[in-house]
Amino acid sequence: MSAATPSPSPAGSASGDTDILAPPEAAGTRADRFLAEAIGSLSRSRVKALIEAGHGTRDGVPIKDPAEPVRAGALYRLHVPPPVSATPQAQAIPLTILFEDADLIVIDKPAGLVVHPAPGNPDGTLVNALLAHAGDDLPGIGGEKRPGIVHRLDKDTSGVMVAAKTDRAHRALSEAFAARDLDRAYLALVWGLPEPLQGEVSAPIGRHPVDRKRMAVVERGGKPATTRYAVKRGWGTAVSQVECRLLTGRTHQIRVHMAHIGHPLVGDPVYLRRTPAAARTLPAVQREALLAFPRQALHAATLGFRHPVTKQSLSFESPLPADFARLLALLDGNTG
Repeated sequence: MSAATPSPSPAGSASGDTDILAPPEAAGTRADRFLAEAIGSLSRSRVKALIEAGHGTRDGVPIKDPAEPVRAGALYRLHVPPPVSATPQAQAIPLTILFEDADLIVIDKPAGLVVHPAPGNPDGTLVNALLAHAGDDLPGIGGEKRPGIVHRLDKDTSGVMVAAKTDRAHRALSEAFAARDLDRAYLALVWGLPEPLQGEVSAPIGRHPVDRKRMAVVERGGKPATTRYAVKRGWGTAVSQVECRLLTGRTHQIRVHMAHIGHPLVGDPVYLRRTPAAARTLPAVQREALLAFPRQALHAATLGFRHPVTKQSLSFESPLPADFARLLALLDGNTG
Protein backbone atom coordinates (compact mmCIF):
# COMPACT_ATOMS: atom_id res chain seq x y z
CA MET A 1 0.00 0.00 0.00
CA SER A 2 1.39 3.38 -0.95
CA ALA A 3 2.11 6.07 1.59
CA ALA A 4 1.77 9.72 0.67
CA THR A 5 3.14 12.45 2.93
CA PRO A 6 2.14 15.14 3.44
CA SER A 7 -1.45 14.40 2.49
CA PRO A 8 -2.87 16.78 -0.11
CA SER A 9 -5.30 19.34 1.23
CA PRO A 10 -9.03 18.91 0.57
CA ALA A 11 -8.84 21.81 -1.84
CA GLY A 12 -6.44 19.75 -3.86
CA SER A 13 -3.85 22.35 -4.68
CA ALA A 14 -1.46 22.72 -1.73
CA SER A 15 2.18 23.28 -2.65
CA GLY A 16 5.05 21.26 -1.20
CA ASP A 17 6.50 17.76 -1.47
CA THR A 18 4.54 14.52 -1.54
CA ASP A 19 6.39 11.21 -0.99
CA ILE A 20 4.84 7.99 -2.29
CA LEU A 21 6.25 4.49 -1.83
CA ALA A 22 5.33 2.40 -4.86
CA PRO A 23 3.57 -0.87 -3.90
CA PRO A 24 4.15 -4.11 -5.87
CA GLU A 25 0.81 -3.84 -7.70
CA ALA A 26 1.84 -0.47 -9.19
CA ALA A 27 4.82 -1.95 -11.05
CA GLY A 28 4.72 -1.13 -14.75
CA THR A 29 2.18 1.68 -14.45
CA ARG A 30 3.03 5.03 -16.04
CA ALA A 31 4.72 7.22 -13.44
CA ASP A 32 2.45 10.21 -14.05
CA ARG A 33 -0.71 8.10 -13.83
CA PHE A 34 0.50 6.36 -10.67
CA LEU A 35 1.34 9.63 -8.95
CA ALA A 36 -1.93 11.29 -9.99
CA GLU A 37 -4.00 8.37 -8.70
CA ALA A 38 -2.00 8.09 -5.48
CA ILE A 39 -2.24 11.81 -4.71
CA GLY A 40 -5.85 12.03 -5.84
CA SER A 41 -6.09 15.81 -6.14
CA LEU A 42 -4.00 16.47 -9.25
CA SER A 43 -4.86 15.52 -12.82
CA ARG A 44 -2.51 13.27 -14.77
CA SER A 45 -1.80 16.12 -17.20
CA ARG A 46 -0.84 18.36 -14.27
CA VAL A 47 1.48 15.68 -12.83
CA LYS A 48 2.96 15.12 -16.29
CA ALA A 49 3.71 18.83 -16.60
CA LEU A 50 5.35 18.89 -13.16
CA ILE A 51 7.56 15.91 -14.05
CA GLU A 52 8.55 17.50 -17.35
CA ALA A 53 9.45 20.66 -15.41
CA GLY A 54 11.83 18.62 -13.23
CA HIS A 55 9.63 18.38 -10.12
CA GLY A 56 9.44 14.58 -9.91
CA THR A 57 12.05 12.17 -8.55
CA ARG A 58 12.45 8.41 -8.04
CA ASP A 59 14.75 7.49 -5.17
CA GLY A 60 16.16 10.99 -5.39
CA VAL A 61 16.87 10.83 -9.12
CA PRO A 62 14.87 13.12 -11.43
CA ILE A 63 12.24 11.33 -13.50
CA LYS A 64 13.09 12.04 -17.13
CA ASP A 65 9.97 10.63 -18.75
CA PRO A 66 6.43 10.92 -17.27
CA ALA A 67 5.59 7.64 -19.03
CA GLU A 68 8.41 5.62 -17.47
CA PRO A 69 7.15 2.44 -15.77
CA VAL A 70 6.86 2.49 -12.00
CA ARG A 71 9.37 0.39 -10.03
CA ALA A 72 7.93 -1.42 -7.05
CA GLY A 73 9.52 -0.36 -3.76
CA ALA A 74 10.88 2.91 -5.18
CA LEU A 75 10.23 6.16 -3.32
CA TYR A 76 8.66 8.75 -5.57
CA ARG A 77 8.55 12.42 -4.69
CA LEU A 78 6.51 15.10 -6.44
CA HIS A 79 7.14 18.75 -5.71
CA VAL A 80 4.25 21.14 -6.33
CA PRO A 81 5.48 24.74 -6.54
CA PRO A 82 3.36 27.54 -5.06
CA PRO A 83 0.86 28.93 -7.59
CA VAL A 84 2.16 31.80 -9.69
CA SER A 85 0.07 34.83 -10.46
CA ALA A 86 -2.20 34.39 -13.45
CA THR A 87 -1.78 36.65 -16.45
CA PRO A 88 -5.31 38.12 -16.13
CA GLN A 89 -5.47 40.76 -13.41
CA ALA A 90 -8.08 40.89 -10.68
CA GLN A 91 -10.78 43.49 -11.29
CA ALA A 92 -13.60 44.37 -8.93
CA ILE A 93 -16.64 43.63 -11.10
CA PRO A 94 -19.97 42.91 -9.37
CA LEU A 95 -21.11 39.28 -9.57
CA THR A 96 -24.40 37.58 -8.80
CA ILE A 97 -23.29 34.45 -6.94
CA LEU A 98 -25.74 31.57 -6.68
CA PHE A 99 -23.45 29.16 -4.81
CA GLU A 100 -19.86 28.98 -3.67
CA ASP A 101 -17.65 26.68 -1.66
CA ALA A 102 -13.96 25.74 -1.57
CA ASP A 103 -14.14 23.87 -4.89
CA LEU A 104 -16.42 25.80 -7.21
CA ILE A 105 -18.51 28.90 -7.77
CA VAL A 106 -21.83 29.23 -9.61
CA ILE A 107 -22.76 32.64 -10.97
CA ASP A 108 -25.62 34.25 -12.88
CA LYS A 109 -23.78 35.84 -15.78
CA PRO A 110 -25.31 39.02 -17.20
CA ALA A 111 -25.48 39.67 -20.92
CA GLY A 112 -22.53 41.75 -22.07
CA LEU A 113 -19.93 40.10 -19.85
CA VAL A 114 -17.15 38.26 -21.71
CA VAL A 115 -16.10 35.04 -19.98
CA HIS A 116 -12.35 34.96 -20.68
CA PRO A 117 -9.76 37.55 -21.78
CA ALA A 118 -9.10 37.41 -25.51
CA PRO A 119 -8.00 39.74 -28.30
CA GLY A 120 -10.45 42.62 -28.29
CA ASN A 121 -11.46 41.90 -24.69
CA PRO A 122 -8.21 41.88 -22.67
CA ASP A 123 -9.92 42.66 -19.36
CA GLY A 124 -13.27 43.37 -17.77
CA THR A 125 -14.16 39.68 -18.09
CA LEU A 126 -15.68 37.07 -15.80
CA VAL A 127 -12.20 35.66 -15.15
CA ASN A 128 -10.97 39.06 -13.99
CA ALA A 129 -14.02 39.37 -11.73
CA LEU A 130 -13.54 35.89 -10.23
CA LEU A 131 -9.88 36.61 -9.52
CA ALA A 132 -10.89 39.70 -7.55
CA HIS A 133 -13.73 37.94 -5.77
CA ALA A 134 -11.76 34.88 -4.66
CA GLY A 135 -8.51 36.72 -3.89
CA ASP A 136 -6.06 34.73 -1.79
CA ASP A 137 -8.69 32.03 -1.22
CA LEU A 138 -8.34 30.84 -4.82
CA PRO A 139 -6.07 27.74 -4.71
CA GLY A 140 -5.65 27.75 -8.46
CA ILE A 141 -5.73 25.53 -11.54
CA GLY A 142 -2.63 24.00 -13.08
CA GLY A 143 -0.31 25.90 -10.77
CA GLU A 144 -1.80 29.31 -11.53
CA LYS A 145 -4.06 31.41 -9.36
CA ARG A 146 -6.97 31.39 -11.77
CA PRO A 147 -10.49 29.97 -11.95
CA GLY A 148 -11.09 26.93 -14.13
CA ILE A 149 -13.58 27.71 -16.88
CA VAL A 150 -15.25 24.43 -17.81
CA HIS A 151 -17.89 25.86 -20.14
CA ARG A 152 -18.61 29.23 -21.68
CA LEU A 153 -21.52 31.43 -22.56
CA ASP A 154 -21.26 33.89 -25.41
CA LYS A 155 -20.73 37.51 -24.38
CA ASP A 156 -24.38 38.44 -24.96
CA THR A 157 -25.88 35.22 -23.60
CA SER A 158 -27.03 35.45 -19.99
CA GLY A 159 -27.56 32.82 -17.32
CA VAL A 160 -26.09 30.15 -15.07
CA MET A 161 -22.39 29.28 -15.24
CA VAL A 162 -20.10 27.21 -13.02
CA ALA A 163 -16.33 27.68 -12.63
CA ALA A 164 -13.88 25.47 -10.76
CA LYS A 165 -11.59 26.77 -8.04
CA THR A 166 -9.37 23.67 -7.74
CA ASP A 167 -7.69 21.16 -10.04
CA ARG A 168 -9.85 18.36 -8.69
CA ALA A 169 -13.10 20.21 -9.33
CA HIS A 170 -11.93 21.39 -12.74
CA ARG A 171 -11.11 17.86 -13.84
CA ALA A 172 -14.41 16.38 -12.61
CA LEU A 173 -16.59 19.17 -13.99
CA SER A 174 -14.82 19.07 -17.35
CA GLU A 175 -15.50 15.33 -17.55
CA ALA A 176 -19.15 15.86 -16.61
CA PHE A 177 -19.62 18.48 -19.32
CA ALA A 178 -17.82 16.34 -21.90
CA ALA A 179 -20.05 13.37 -21.06
CA ARG A 180 -23.21 15.56 -20.80
CA ASP A 181 -23.64 14.12 -17.32
CA LEU A 182 -25.61 17.16 -16.20
CA ASP A 183 -28.93 18.93 -16.70
CA ARG A 184 -28.80 22.17 -18.65
CA ALA A 185 -31.58 24.08 -20.38
CA TYR A 186 -31.59 27.31 -22.38
CA LEU A 187 -34.52 29.57 -23.22
CA ALA A 188 -34.50 31.26 -26.61
CA LEU A 189 -36.87 33.59 -28.41
CA VAL A 190 -36.95 32.64 -32.08
CA TRP A 191 -38.67 33.96 -35.16
CA GLY A 192 -41.56 31.85 -36.45
CA LEU A 193 -43.15 28.70 -35.05
CA PRO A 194 -40.97 25.58 -35.36
CA GLU A 195 -42.68 22.49 -36.75
CA PRO A 196 -42.89 20.04 -35.15
CA LEU A 197 -43.33 21.82 -31.82
CA GLN A 198 -40.59 19.68 -30.35
CA GLY A 199 -37.82 17.91 -32.12
CA GLU A 200 -34.12 17.34 -32.57
CA VAL A 201 -31.69 19.10 -34.87
CA SER A 202 -28.70 16.94 -35.71
CA ALA A 203 -26.34 18.70 -38.10
CA PRO A 204 -22.53 19.02 -38.02
CA ILE A 205 -21.09 22.44 -37.15
CA GLY A 206 -17.83 23.98 -38.29
CA ARG A 207 -16.35 27.28 -39.42
CA HIS A 208 -18.24 29.00 -42.21
CA PRO A 209 -16.33 28.30 -45.44
CA VAL A 210 -16.27 32.01 -46.39
CA ASP A 211 -16.85 34.04 -43.23
CA ARG A 212 -14.43 32.52 -40.72
CA LYS A 213 -15.87 34.55 -37.84
CA ARG A 214 -19.13 32.63 -38.14
CA MET A 215 -20.04 29.03 -37.51
CA ALA A 216 -22.27 27.09 -39.89
CA VAL A 217 -23.74 23.70 -40.61
CA VAL A 218 -20.89 22.06 -42.52
CA GLU A 219 -21.54 18.61 -43.93
CA ARG A 220 -17.88 17.92 -44.73
CA GLY A 221 -15.44 18.56 -41.91
CA GLY A 222 -18.00 19.75 -39.37
CA LYS A 223 -18.17 18.26 -35.87
CA PRO A 224 -21.28 16.27 -34.90
CA ALA A 225 -23.82 18.48 -33.12
CA THR A 226 -27.30 17.75 -31.76
CA THR A 227 -29.80 20.13 -30.17
CA ARG A 228 -33.19 19.18 -28.75
CA TYR A 229 -35.84 21.87 -28.68
CA ALA A 230 -39.39 22.24 -27.42
CA VAL A 231 -41.72 25.19 -28.02
CA LYS A 232 -42.93 26.54 -24.67
CA ARG A 233 -44.98 29.49 -25.88
CA GLY A 234 -45.99 30.88 -29.23
CA TRP A 235 -47.43 34.17 -30.45
CA GLY A 236 -49.24 33.05 -33.55
CA THR A 237 -46.70 31.99 -36.13
CA ALA A 238 -44.61 35.14 -35.61
CA VAL A 239 -42.34 34.30 -32.69
CA SER A 240 -41.86 31.46 -30.18
CA GLN A 241 -40.18 30.87 -26.86
CA VAL A 242 -38.20 27.65 -27.15
CA GLU A 243 -36.38 25.52 -24.59
CA CYS A 244 -33.16 24.02 -25.95
CA ARG A 245 -31.00 21.24 -24.55
CA LEU A 246 -27.57 20.37 -25.89
CA LEU A 247 -26.41 16.84 -26.57
CA THR A 248 -23.10 18.24 -27.79
CA GLY A 249 -21.25 21.47 -27.03
CA ARG A 250 -20.26 23.32 -30.20
CA THR A 251 -19.58 27.02 -30.55
CA HIS A 252 -22.84 28.95 -31.13
CA GLN A 253 -24.65 25.60 -31.39
CA ILE A 254 -28.19 26.75 -30.52
CA ARG A 255 -27.87 29.89 -32.63
CA VAL A 256 -26.58 27.94 -35.66
CA HIS A 257 -29.08 25.09 -35.39
CA MET A 258 -32.16 27.28 -34.94
CA ALA A 259 -31.11 29.46 -37.89
CA HIS A 260 -30.47 26.30 -39.90
CA ILE A 261 -34.09 25.14 -39.51
CA GLY A 262 -35.40 28.59 -40.42
CA HIS A 263 -35.98 30.01 -36.93
CA PRO A 264 -33.08 32.33 -36.05
CA LEU A 265 -32.93 33.89 -32.61
CA VAL A 266 -34.46 37.30 -32.11
CA GLY A 267 -31.69 39.92 -32.02
CA ASP A 268 -28.92 37.60 -33.19
CA PRO A 269 -26.30 39.92 -34.74
CA VAL A 270 -24.51 37.08 -36.54
CA TYR A 271 -27.08 34.53 -37.71
CA LEU A 272 -30.12 36.75 -38.30
CA ARG A 273 -29.16 37.94 -41.77
CA ARG A 274 -32.37 39.69 -42.88
CA THR A 275 -35.76 40.76 -41.56
CA PRO A 276 -37.78 37.56 -41.09
CA ALA A 277 -41.02 37.21 -43.00
CA ALA A 278 -42.67 36.25 -39.70
CA ALA A 279 -42.05 39.78 -38.39
CA ARG A 280 -44.63 41.19 -40.80
CA THR A 281 -47.43 39.40 -38.93
CA LEU A 282 -46.81 41.37 -35.71
CA PRO A 283 -48.23 44.76 -34.75
CA ALA A 284 -45.80 47.59 -35.46
CA VAL A 285 -44.83 48.24 -31.82
CA GLN A 286 -43.98 44.59 -31.18
CA ARG A 287 -42.23 44.15 -34.51
CA GLU A 288 -40.02 47.20 -34.03
CA ALA A 289 -39.08 46.18 -30.46
CA LEU A 290 -38.06 42.67 -31.51
CA LEU A 291 -36.12 43.87 -34.56
CA ALA A 292 -34.30 46.43 -32.40
CA PHE A 293 -33.33 43.95 -29.67
CA PRO A 294 -29.54 44.45 -29.45
CA ARG A 295 -28.40 40.91 -28.68
CA GLN A 296 -29.37 37.29 -29.22
CA ALA A 297 -32.37 36.44 -27.03
CA LEU A 298 -30.73 33.43 -25.38
CA HIS A 299 -30.60 32.64 -21.68
CA ALA A 300 -29.00 29.72 -19.80
CA ALA A 301 -31.97 29.16 -17.50
CA THR A 302 -31.02 26.05 -15.51
CA LEU A 303 -27.93 24.07 -14.63
CA GLY A 304 -27.83 20.90 -12.56
CA PHE A 305 -24.82 18.72 -11.83
CA ARG A 306 -23.25 16.51 -9.19
CA HIS A 307 -20.77 18.28 -6.93
CA PRO A 308 -17.31 17.04 -7.97
CA VAL A 309 -16.21 16.45 -4.36
CA THR A 310 -19.24 15.97 -2.11
CA LYS A 311 -21.23 14.21 -4.89
CA GLN A 312 -24.30 16.16 -3.79
CA SER A 313 -26.83 16.89 -6.55
CA LEU A 314 -26.96 20.63 -7.16
CA SER A 315 -29.49 22.53 -9.27
CA PHE A 316 -29.65 26.23 -10.09
CA GLU A 317 -32.09 28.48 -11.91
CA SER A 318 -31.69 31.97 -13.29
CA PRO A 319 -34.72 34.18 -13.96
CA LEU A 320 -34.99 35.84 -17.34
CA PRO A 321 -33.04 39.10 -17.44
CA ALA A 322 -35.09 42.30 -17.54
CA ASP A 323 -34.61 43.03 -21.25
CA PHE A 324 -35.70 39.52 -22.26
CA ALA A 325 -38.67 39.62 -19.87
CA ARG A 326 -39.80 42.97 -21.31
CA LEU A 327 -39.98 41.43 -24.78
CA LEU A 328 -42.28 38.70 -23.50
CA ALA A 329 -44.44 41.25 -21.69
CA LEU A 330 -44.72 43.30 -24.88
CA LEU A 331 -45.72 40.23 -26.86
CA ASP A 332 -48.36 39.48 -24.23
CA GLY A 333 -49.78 42.97 -24.76
CA ASN A 334 -48.55 44.34 -21.45
CA THR A 335 -46.81 47.57 -22.40
CA GLY A 336 -47.02 49.10 -18.93
